[in-house]
Amino acid sequence: MQLSSVPRPFDRLLLIAPFFFWGTAMVAMKGVIPHTTPLFLAGLRIGPAGFLVLAVSLLLGRSQPQGWRAWLWIVLFALVDVTLFQGFLAFGLVRTNAGLGSVMIDTQPLAVALLALWLYGERIGLWGWLGLAVGIAGISCIGLPDEWIVQLFQGHWFDGSISLSSLQWSQIFDSGQALMLVAALSMAVGTVMIRKVCEYCDPISATGWHMILGGLTLFLGSGLWESNQWTDLDSASWWLMVYAAVFGSAVAYGLFFYFASTGSLTSLSSLTFLTPVFALIFGNLALSEVLSPIQFGGVCLTLVSIYFVNQRDRLPDWERVKGVAISLPESVARLWLRDS
Repeated sequence: MQLSSVPRPFDRLLLIAPFFFWGTAMVAMKGVIPHTTPLFLAGLRIGPAGFLVLAVSLLLGRSQPQGWRAWLWIVLFALVDVTLFQGFLAFGLVRTNAGLGSVMIDTQPLAVALLALWLYGERIGLWGWLGLAVGIAGISCIGLPDEWIVQLFQGHWFDGSISLSSLQWSQIFDSGQALMLVAALSMAVGTVMIRKVCEYCDPISATGWHMILGGLTLFLGSGLWESNQWTDLDSASWWLMVYAAVFGSAVAYGLFFYFASTGSLTSLSSLTFLTPVFALIFGNLALSEVLSPIQFGGVCLTLVSIYFVNQRDRLPDWERVKGVAISLPESVARLWLRDS
């Protein structure tokens, strides 16, 4: 199925589906986390989904990894993009709500832009740098304690009444938002690594295998350091995990890779901001999660920054903006003289 240039309603739903599933899967995981342990939850979400993705790759006849280089890069990819990412995500969910967690996770395009600049020399541009600046402001409003932001706007940070040593830094390092930010950085590194992985193996097969290997590592860690992983899980929790694994991982990744392979990558990148929107909406409806006014402002700034970074190649560059700024007053003057 090839999407047309003007998507039909059903095509629009399919384009939105991966981000809906990722956002609502965060809410499902948040609902389960009080009844289980973080590493077991992470492994249960990603491991079974990997087998589903691998089965699809076999049905499609995609080539499987060959040689030690392919397997080495898949193992490294699994360690960063699954074990670290999903592990920090699950631990972060223990201490923060699903909506804010999803916002922090979706800041990874900001880190990807900087990593791509450093490693591959990719252009960031005017809008990309503006997005990064707005993103830092948004993340600060979300991750820093509200009283710190209030004190900043009241000028207490500049009049000498507050010093860095007097701040309670444990409020940051012990918060779920900080763990989510580390998870986002892990995902960003994994996103940059995919280029190298695809040099040696098929991307769909590599996705399935790295989810399986990363899931096994999470289960191993759970067996070593956690206990009573499933004793408190009820039937509703198991169904939520089935949803997170099947729809939030296997189906979402499958649709995402399908649309990317059919040339819809630009459309997908512009929809990235929908994931935290869905997480915030359903987190409020299902879990009664409420944001403070400062956190809500941070969410808005972060979504704007993600849009700027994702769309930086489509937005007018500085020369075009400057040209419009110079020519607009002249055009208005000519119209006024003509009409007068």
